[in-house]
Formats: sequence, C-alpha cells, structure tokens
Amino acid sequence: MTAWEPIASETPATTEHGFSPAFEVARAQIAGSEAGQPPPTPLVFASPHSGRLYPPDMMAAARLTAQDLRGSEDAFVDDLIADAPALGVCVIRARLARAYIDLNRDAWELDPAMFEDALPDFAQARTARVAAGLGAIARVAGEGRPIYARKLTFAEAKARIETAHRPYHDTLDRLLAQARNAHGLAILVDWHSMPAAAARGHRARGGGPCDIVLGDRFGAACGPKLTGLMEKTLEGLGYRVARNAPYAGGYTTEHYGRPTRRTHAIQVEINRALYMNETTREPTEGLARLKADIESVTARLVATDWAELL
Repeated sequence: MTAWEPIASETPATTEHGFSPAFEVARAQIAGSEAGQPPPTPLVFASPHSGRLYPPDMMAAARLTAQDLRGSEDAFVDDLIADAPALGVCVIRARLARAYIDLNRDAWELDPAMFEDALPDFAQARTARVAAGLGAIARVAGEGRPIYARKLTFAEAKARIETAHRPYHDTLDRLLAQARNAHGLAILVDWHSMPAAAARGHRARGGGPCDIVLGDRFGAACGPKLTGLMEKTLEGLGYRVARNAPYAGGYTTEHYGRPTRRTHAIQVEINRALYMNETTREPTEGLARLKADIESVTARLVATDWAELL
C-alpha cells in the first residue's frame, strides 16, 4: 500500500482554512531503499487536480455546492498512479480541490472582476486562462456557472496561495532537484484527465477520438525521446494517442520543462470515459485495466536509460 507523507511542516493546519495537509508525497518504496536516501530513479509523478477537499472558507463564499464543483476534479487520477512508488517513482498529489486553488496555474493568474479590492501590479490578469474564468482561483465551474455568491478579497486569494500553491511548488521543485542531483536529470510526468467530449473533438494519430493526449509544449518541455517512448508504449497497449491537442501542457509543464537545465516535463491527459461514469462520477470496470496499463508504462519509464536526454 502506498504510504502518503503529509508535508505538515509546510502546510500547517489552521482553523481558519479547515484543512491539513494541502498535498501529500509518496516517496519511492522499492525493496532495499531507505528513508533519506537519494531517489532511485529520476522520475517524479504529479497529480495537481485530483484533490477532493473543499475548505469551509471557500464554501461559505460559494453559490454552488461541492457536488456542483466536482466535475472539475481529475477524479481517481491519484489512484491510477498510486502504485508508482513501488517501482521507484516519487509521487506528489493535491488534497485540495482544483476549484479552491489550481496548482496547474501561475499563482498570480487572478481575475480582477472576482475581487472587491484592487489586485497588485504583479497579478497575471490578462492570460487566456483568466479570460476563460479558469485562473489560479476559478471564477466559473462546468457550463460557465459562477462559483461565488460574493466578491473575494485579495487577502483570501493570498492565503490560498501561501498555504497551498506555494508550498506545493516548493516541494515539487525540491523533488526535481533531488532527482537531478542523484541522476543528472529529472523527468516530471504531470497526470490529468479530460472530459470525453473534449477527447471526441480531436483525432488520434491512428484515427478516431483520442484516449490519451501527451502535452510537451510542442517539443519545448522535454526531449523527443520521452514523448516518443510514452506514445509508443501507450499505443502498444491499445490506446489512441494524440500530441498537444487539445492540451499542450499547462503551467507545470511549461514552468518545469527545461531540457537545457536537465529537467524534462510532459503532461498526460486521460479520457475519463476509459475509467469512470462522468454523470455519476463512479469508477467503471475500466479503472482496473487502466491502472495496470499505467503501471506498465511506469515500469517502461523506470527501465529506460535516459543518458540520451542529458
């Protein structure tokens, strides 16, 4: 069983925010490895959108219920990659819901229209994601429904960033640094899920709607060997794979994917129809098969000699 480690020292529990911790880490647990030892592989998996917690301070300001907001979760994605530590991969996962704070956004991507006071000059108020209502603090949920019944204050946004977003990325940055120090490079795989409707609108390389989209920022975020290996392995397992459309990789892939600095990042979007009922949000029989296939992909990555990426 995967041992999740709460990073309590960096995400303190507070009565005000009603959660602890904001995220968890599962370190590599392969036989013979000991606590405090360097990571046995250069691989780090992340699941920033699988959190299920809606803190009281958010719900007190919301017009929607937690059930209304669950459609934005990458449901079960953390379960799909939970076996990776046994193969030598470190995993970090969010516990807070994406609607509370989106860890796959720049921390300061904030919509001025959501706040009763002025935002600081460094706020990223004019990005495409903010315009769509999906900044670091989302303005809308599914079907464009406004989330909040009142305007927020900048102090509320800052609290979410300082207690969740910043510690998550500080920890992720440290995990990647540990991998680089031990292996000469780090490989980050950022795992997500996509609605079946989004998948139907884009064709996979071999034809038909895509099952999985690999986003490498059109080759800027990782070496071609990583994208090619994942694509070939997934196709060999029977999945229809597309690259960079409709998802080329979000903030995490763009921010950390620096091949010239020995860090390679790729985003994986999985069609939810493969493993869950999107209406009831219950898992289907496909969950077990997909989890086993992701374990096979992970094992292939672990067994790869990444010297060519250096």
